Amino acid sequence: MTYNQLVEQIGLKRSFLCVGLDSDRSLLPAHLQLHPQALFLFNKEVIDSTAAYAVAYKLNTAFYEAEGTNGWAQLSQTVSYIRERHPNILVIADAKRGDISNTAKHYARAFFEEMNVDALTLSPYMGTDSLTPFLEYKEKWTIILALTSNSGASDFELQLLANGQPLYEAVIQKSCTLGAKEQLMFVVGATHPQQLVRVRALLPEHFLLVPGVGAQGGSLEEVVQNGMNDSCGLLVNMSRGIIFADNSRHFADAAGLRAKEMTQKMSALLPQSLVG
Repeated sequence: MTYNQLVEQIGLKRSFLCVGLDSDRSLLPAHLQLHPQALFLFNKEVIDSTAAYAVAYKLNTAFYEAEGTNGWAQLSQTVSYIRERHPNILVIADAKRGDISNTAKHYARAFFEEMNVDALTLSPYMGTDSLTPFLEYKEKWTIILALTSNSGASDFELQLLANGQPLYEAVIQKSCTLGAKEQLMFVVGATHPQQLVRVRALLPEHFLLVPGVGAQGGSLEEVVQNGMNDSCGLLVNMSRGIIFADNSRHFADAAGLRAKEMTQKMSALLPQSLVG
């Protein structure tokens, strides 16, 4: 999915919602937990109930990798299902990969060719050579961790360099020399609303993937006030607050309702001029 296509979908749906498919088997409804295809069956229903509102799905690969080869197969099934049934929705693999260039080439092939996702999250801390193999895929998105929503962000990302600049700013500035806005997104947590102002100044046109709204305490209104640009430029991720809104057999209906409620809030915050 291209930059312009993503902007178009945001305008059409009046939404910048990314639904996180953090499908933890232990939290699934009881009637699914023992099923060998539990993750895929759960995802399938959540996807169908939320597709009218979501412009992206983010699959945290840890919840699938923990299930071994069967979990990896269900991750692939989920990606294929979105592709077949909802082809205009961005598919993100939240894998947070980061390794030397030769290894990175194989990660890029695994996710962009074999899995066929649109976007992949990466940790940048092994340097630019760990990022460039992904940017060789001109029609895919590389999503770089900049300022994450977890409390541990202060351990490294917010630390000041010798010149007084926060490390996350240096990551952003260096990464931007590697690719264009059509290829690069950055993760910036909703739990850092003041820093979001600075991030947007550094990245006036790029998309930001924003976790932390909802369960982690981030404010949608502050994210929009501090981070929205003329193209929206935001994908706000919600995971647990949507997919685990209910753990009965009616879980999909509850997920759809929660996604609809969030989209209504987003629509009210989007400029009327942004039309797909």
